[in-house]
Amino acid sequence: MPRLASWILSRIARRIDRDWQAKYGHRILALETFVETGRFTGTCYQAANWIHVGATTGRSRQDRTRTLQVPVKEVYLYPLTPKFREGLCR
Repeated sequence: MPRLASWILSRIARRIDRDWQAKYGHRILALETFVETGRFTGTCYQAANWIHVGATTGRSRQDRTRTLQVPVKEVYLYPLTPKFREGLCR
């Protein structure tokens, strides 16, 4: 089926926003995902119009001693509202 990944990502984006609102009473402004570039290219996110916003530094949030090295990942963002930037900057 052509464009299957884009179709699935769009369905998930609509559903997660609706479910989040029902449970927590407010909207999600954007979705974020991380793609390990040593293993994947992120083609499905690019095709689904996710925005590439940069890369991680190769550190884990569990790295309290700054010695743990994890693979660098590309970060993609998908806005769920037109003015998501204003909401994120509050």
